[in-house]
Amino acid sequence: MAQNGSAENGVAEGIPALPFPQPVKVKEIRHTKIFINNEWHTSSRGRTFPTFNPATGVKICDVEEADKEDVDKAVEAAKAAKRRGSPWRRMDASSRGRLLRKLAELMERDRLLLATLETLDTGKPFLQSFFIDLEGSIKTMHYYAGWADKIHGKSLPVDENFVCLTKHEPVGVCGLIIPWNFPLLMFTWKIAPALSCGNTVVIKPAEQTPLTALHLGSLIREAGFPPGVVNMVPGFGPTAGAAVANHMDIDKVSFTGSTEVGQLIKEAAAKSNLKRVTLELGGKNPCIVFADCDLQLAVEETQKGAFYNQGQCCTAASRVFVEETIYEEFVRCSIENAKRIVIGDPLDPQTSHGPQIDHRQFDKIMDLIESGKKEGARLEYGGGSVGEKSLFIQPTIFSGVKDHMRIAKEEIFGPVQCILSFKSQAEVIERANSSQYGLVSAIFTRSMDRALSLSASLETGTVWINCYNALHVQAPFGGYKMSGNGRELGEYALAEYSEVKAVTIKLSETL
Repeated sequence: MAQNGSAENGVAEGIPALPFPQPVKVKEIRHTKIFINNEWHTSSRGRTFPTFNPATGVKICDVEEADKEDVDKAVEAAKAAKRRGSPWRRMDASSRGRLLRKLAELMERDRLLLATLETLDTGKPFLQSFFIDLEGSIKTMHYYAGWADKIHGKSLPVDENFVCLTKHEPVGVCGLIIPWNFPLLMFTWKIAPALSCGNTVVIKPAEQTPLTALHLGSLIREAGFPPGVVNMVPGFGPTAGAAVANHMDIDKVSFTGSTEVGQLIKEAAAKSNLKRVTLELGGKNPCIVFADCDLQLAVEETQKGAFYNQGQCCTAASRVFVEETIYEEFVRCSIENAKRIVIGDPLDPQTSHGPQIDHRQFDKIMDLIESGKKEGARLEYGGGSVGEKSLFIQPTIFSGVKDHMRIAKEEIFGPVQCILSFKSQAEVIERANSSQYGLVSAIFTRSMDRALSLSASLETGTVWINCYNALHVQAPFGGYKMSGNGRELGEYALAEYSEVKAVTIKLSETL
């Protein structure tokens, strides 16, 4: 099915030159059950659900379906593992760090298998799974392994004859709900800081993509984590996910996914036990391209933002504002650049563009593409499906996009680049901020004074200057407005998984 371009041009940034690693041949999926107390369990209700390869439509395997009863068992195991006197609570912080480091080493050992499973389950190109998702996941585990024995409180100056100390304690049982677009990477973004702080966790992988999470269950047990510290309940959002969000014995929920589901989770958290909530939600992310930019760099980076992972990213660069004087040239260069994208079998190292995750997502994207045509945007490239009855959508470019159009307002979550024009800096700031979302933004200019000034005006949690999707484990990630609450990654994520306790001591007044 390979179309357009060459292997060299199809390789994404972050992927080294030849020779490429090769995916492993997976004859049988070994881990398909619910993981509780370091043991594999069948569903309480005797149910399973299929997971499919989106590139072929072929069923990969059946997975045990967790429901409320299974979530209850997982929470009981997590509660027992965090009780005072348990092996996990007695373990010193440096030993927690060693376990996280051991898990990272086992992930490195199984890197080819994990990358293959990720590609089979999500449809993302294998080289992206191997060099980007696995690399980021392993780095995240190592980073938070290093933090485990460096989380400490302070001594505070208070009134005479008093000493006040603060200490950081684990929140307790954390419910972690993982999305389908980056299953393994988001798994580590959540589990690594949670365990580094000493919490126990109940993880609900996305029903579309549970396989890498379940394989990690086997590695968690092999690494030596005590039973009950990590539990996994594969299942559906309205059942297993809702049970996590509503559970009275879960102390915190971290969710990555759509804004609509995030609102439901926050409501459930408030109505149950006021559990703490971290949300990383949708985005309609503006890129601002000034006439003085490095044009080829801006074209490549904005398309990396628009088309990476088939556009199935909360950070997708779906609103590209280009200064009028270079608008036509930018559109022309963007079309030429898109022609070099290689569509094909995700397991083929030449492929840089795979299928959408499922028919529901495919239909949503195609509906928004049709809306762009009907509302008057100019379809410059792509816009159709690839092959019959497949989930592949061509990289799509619209020019002449106006702010009122659906494709300029709604999160598409697909390979669609919307190119808009602007005249002045004041105008583009107002238009960029005119969104319910505030996740990320980008600026392309040679003027650092302008870039830094503009970055202060943009209402987003991350601003990239002359780059895109530049995510690092050391840097916090999260959004303003309806893009979520709280931060993941970096030192900032530790606060999401810790409670701060103040201890005040009255000193004797006698010498």
